[in-house]
Amino acid sequence: MKVLLTAINAKYIHSSLAIRYIYKNCQDLSCDIEMLEVSINNHLIDIANQIFDARPDILGISCYIWNIELVKQLLPLVHRLLPNCKIICGGPEVSYATKEFMQDFPMVDFVVRGEGEKAFHDFDDYEIASVQEQLASCTDAETCKKLQALLDEKNNEEIKIVGIAKRNSDDTIDENIAVTVSDLDEIIFPYDDDDIENLKDKIIYYESSRGCPYSCKYCLSCATKGVRYRSLDKVFAELSYFIKHNVRQVKFVDRTFNADKKHYLPILEFIAKQDCRTNFHFEIVAHHIDDEIKAVLKKMPKGRVQFEIGIQSTNLKTLGQISRANPWEEMTNNIKSIMAYGNIHLHVDLIIGLPYEDITSFAKSFNDVYLLQADMLQVGFLKLLKGAAMNDLIQEHDYVYMPQAPYQVISNKYMDYATMRKLQIFVDVLELYYNAGRFKYTIINLIKQYNQDAYTFFADFAQYWQAKKLHLAPHAPKNLYVFLYDFIEQNSKIKDKEYIYNVLKFDALLTDKGKIKIDMLPWKEVDKKVTDDFYMSEKALAYINNYQFKSWRDLKKKFSIEVFAYDMNEAKLCQIKAKENAMIFAYEDDGVFYQEIKQGDINL
Repeated sequence: MKVLLTAINAKYIHSSLAIRYIYKNCQDLSCDIEMLEVSINNHLIDIANQIFDARPDILGISCYIWNIELVKQLLPLVHRLLPNCKIICGGPEVSYATKEFMQDFPMVDFVVRGEGEKAFHDFDDYEIASVQEQLASCTDAETCKKLQALLDEKNNEEIKIVGIAKRNSDDTIDENIAVTVSDLDEIIFPYDDDDIENLKDKIIYYESSRGCPYSCKYCLSCATKGVRYRSLDKVFAELSYFIKHNVRQVKFVDRTFNADKKHYLPILEFIAKQDCRTNFHFEIVAHHIDDEIKAVLKKMPKGRVQFEIGIQSTNLKTLGQISRANPWEEMTNNIKSIMAYGNIHLHVDLIIGLPYEDITSFAKSFNDVYLLQADMLQVGFLKLLKGAAMNDLIQEHDYVYMPQAPYQVISNKYMDYATMRKLQIFVDVLELYYNAGRFKYTIINLIKQYNQDAYTFFADFAQYWQAKKLHLAPHAPKNLYVFLYDFIEQNSKIKDKEYIYNVLKFDALLTDKGKIKIDMLPWKEVDKKVTDDFYMSEKALAYINNYQFKSWRDLKKKFSIEVFAYDMNEAKLCQIKAKENAMIFAYEDDGVFYQEIKQGDINL
């Protein structure tokens, strides 16, 4: 019996934790189990071909919001290609409204509801048991009796497995109940040496807990109660395994990583002590950070951890409606402390489309969160997930949403579709010009000229973007500089434009290896003879001391010297100070380093 576990990931760099759990926890069964990972960017027929080539007797498919529409296309195609293959689906997209899903897709024989490690194991054990063969060779009377009873159950389709919905011979459906795993230590670690080598440069998903202490109505965590933890000795051993294999990033999928200090503080302390390249990503709540936690975070090696903090809104009425508590003063103090350490990459999240959040309220929420100056400000649209309590509020707030995944809200009582459409372009511009990191100092200086009204700045930029029809096509990085320059040039709200163009030039030299140089900016590179004289002088050793000379070509590729009309160290603090000065930029594998060349060390 051959079982094929299939995951359709959102991106190539992602990996599937779900199918790896199933794979590892079914290793004791006498069947051939394989995994197949593809992405939503693969063509439908290519995915079907790979499944067909594997010739499985049982096909398991993991169903999530990002792949369910593709899965729905895949199911009838696979059934035509492999009509005798039994199909079992699992994941949050089929754990709710299971009966309706199985009625819509009659080729699906079974559905795993809830957490599937034990349920799928029992299902496979039941399905792959060659009962008749065992019965034919059986000599022990008691064993024969049990085998005959099992065979009768199979033939009569009376057997029920907790957590498995099944289709009966008369096409009726037994939904059964969703299940959870009570003891996370019973779940076998899902990675091994062969697998990890193929994953070490991808995002590796890991969990040290399941469940959430909160009940936010837009989240599936509201459907389950309590938090279950994996024991710390297992967590330390498993994190050590990732470090040993030099993986790039481990992303914890714990709903709220810092729910219990007894659990998460030792993990942070353990990570802080390691000597590794591995980055660890956590979703946390900001108000569970006390002075003891801050002391650990302050000493954390730079780049070792990154945090994602869901804020969602700063409107108190909105937060009350979605059952979320945001003690704002405590949260902001903690976030500002983390940002001040300079060693932790921080994401903060907002959601568009929540109850009572009109455009004025959203603008305030956005400006409140912008002032935190997090590394990324992620803004998403509310999605009415299956199983989430937000579905009970549809009529009250006049929600209109996409009937297909991702079930995104397109209007409500507080924002019409036209407003949300404009906000979609707003979000696109935010991603390109804030979250991508290319224009860090230009953006903070521009928003200061908007009197710190970040919402209005991005709204104006989005309006420009839409008027130019720039939202209709992707753009090369160089063109992003051109568009921003043009927006600045025609914007009467922006003063000190020559200063802003110097800052934009500074940002350009800090990103993309300094290779992007649009003609409109005030470039003032030092004369070649002057730079050559500088590099050959002893004074250059203060700036390039660690560089091993290979060739002039290599040196000029590694270093860049540019003259500015303003002090860029002051510009980072949004202080305008006219000062002609030369700066040298060094491009290393781990980043860009720069410093001002002292007067007298180079002839401008």
